[in-house]
Amino acid sequence: MLPDFNFDPADRAPFSPMPARPLLRWPNEARIAVYVVPNVEHYEYLPRPSNRRDPWPRMPHPDVIGYGSRDYGNRVGIWRMFDLFDSLDIRATVSLSMANWVHYPEIFKAMEERRWSILCHGMYNTRYHWDMPEGAERAAIAECTQLYGDLTGRQLRGWFSPAASYTMNTPDLIAEAGITYYSDWHHDDQPVPLRVRSGSLITLPYSMDYNDSILHRQQYEAADYATVSRDAFDTLYEEGGQVLCLALHPYMMGQPHRIVHLKGLLDYIMGHDGVWMATGEEIADWYLAECQDHVAWHRARER
Repeated sequence: MLPDFNFDPADRAPFSPMPARPLLRWPNEARIAVYVVPNVEHYEYLPRPSNRRDPWPRMPHPDVIGYGSRDYGNRVGIWRMFDLFDSLDIRATVSLSMANWVHYPEIFKAMEERRWSILCHGMYNTRYHWDMPEGAERAAIAECTQLYGDLTGRQLRGWFSPAASYTMNTPDLIAEAGITYYSDWHHDDQPVPLRVRSGSLITLPYSMDYNDSILHRQQYEAADYATVSRDAFDTLYEEGGQVLCLALHPYMMGQPHRIVHLKGLLDYIMGHDGVWMATGEEIADWYLAECQDHVAWHRARER
């Protein structure tokens, strides 16, 4: 006999088998929601010491090659992505190191002009949240939400922890900060509600499987990324009611020998009928406004 589990911070998303769920319907009867997520980050040249991970494993610091490869994304790669997405009329959802906008005001201006959506990726991608005490993590999140509000006059809507680092408290703290959706969890192909201490929060799919940086570490190249992502799209499109996240990094796919493969992938996806090219905010807002049967079905499974 299984024990009677009471709710605790680890029991945030009760199991829900995909075939049993209510059908998710996207706007205009679209078969799939697709959001494009360039990770526009800032890596510190001489980061603070971390007992969890060295951002620059080549020793001693500074690691000019490691830093330079990331710096390329802000100097060159993101501008190629601006041009490509402009030509396809795509509004991206940026996984953004908030400090990037302070260091590079030209990037801030370019994103705001295009009305790109922001999924906060912490302050710096070299400042990890692992092992943070609750008060320190609350302050780190508040620093990001305040900076975003000061620069834009808007409420921050999405959160993806820096370098995918997080604590047991992260969902509670970002819900407390008024954030709508969360992308640290890579557990589903649909939005689902997440249990938090107060307020509300949903998860939105983010991919580590078809993610240019992750694949590159496994010796895959840009053509492989395009193939893997195209195969994922085909499956999700056939199933219907799913979300495809295209996770990118300007220092990777913004390289001159890779951008052509990204263009070919986007042309392929957008060549299909019934594709909703959305932002993270738009998907979250539609889900919360129009898919309450789906939300309620998941809530009913909570103990």
